[in-house]
Amino acid sequence: MLKRYFVTPSSHELPEVPVVEARGARPGPALTLFAGVHGCEYAPMAALRSFMRSLDTGLLSGTVRAVLMANPTAFRERTPFVTPEDGKNLNRCFPGTRNGTHSERLAEFLFSRFVRGSDALIDLHAGDLVEALSPFTLHDASPVADRTRELAIAYGMPLAIRQQRAGAAVSGSTCGAAAADGIPAFIAEAGGCGLVTTEAVAAHTAGLFRVLVHLGMLRPLEPVPAAPRVRHMNRFVWLRSPVRGWWEPAVGPGSEVAAGSRLGAVLDPFGEELAEITAPEDGVLVFLTSSPAVGADALLLALAGGEEVPREAA
Repeated sequence: MLKRYFVTPSSHELPEVPVVEARGARPGPALTLFAGVHGCEYAPMAALRSFMRSLDTGLLSGTVRAVLMANPTAFRERTPFVTPEDGKNLNRCFPGTRNGTHSERLAEFLFSRFVRGSDALIDLHAGDLVEALSPFTLHDASPVADRTRELAIAYGMPLAIRQQRAGAAVSGSTCGAAAADGIPAFIAEAGGCGLVTTEAVAAHTAGLFRVLVHLGMLRPLEPVPAAPRVRHMNRFVWLRSPVRGWWEPAVGPGSEVAAGSRLGAVLDPFGEELAEITAPEDGVLVFLTSSPAVGADALLLALAGGEEVPREAA
């Protein structure tokens, strides 16, 4: 059975969110899927909608609940990164609180209504309006990290990053809060720059299909193509601009970089260099700000570092 509906939070100040729920013909796990936590990351929203429309519940075991647009006002207002009501990043507010600001209350509603009690969570993302990105998955170091990594491998993005708790670049995320609740969860990233590309949508839909097969929730009618090789990284490093100016990157997403190599520079209006940006360690550039306009302390790019060899490949 496939059911489409809007959920209206009890607080009249929170927006209604569109949900698709698929109940299989047989019992099985409960999987929760999010898209649109950031309102201008369009490819994941398109991918999740397409995937749910194509899902054959006659072949499904268990339940899939998909929140197609978790942050509707950010989508409607075309607000990158933050929620327009309070200027906060929703993916830094989980698990949320009922007595907080708009984003904190929305996070609490989403987490309590859809995440808590699930057997797994996948939160679909992309680079935002001014971010170019190379596909990856991200999860937190936690007691459920090994189970989470199995799901991330099945999803099949080229890089699987396990973020350490100490000095974490991202806190208050959907997957971090879920992991703290004992729920395997990861963020899957593909797409960017406000575009809905065939490649990004296909990467997400194929990943979702492989995860459902991995969990035993789907019985495929034909052999499932193997997931691409996944590289495992254990550091997620964000670099910010020391000054305001014109950002001119020297490398692109997916580039292999060496410690000390030039990643770009921030220039003044006349083209004179104000600050050189170099790699703090060896790694892979996973996303960068694609807009030249940056402020002091603005995010420029992120590196995945600390490549590790999984035990099964050692």
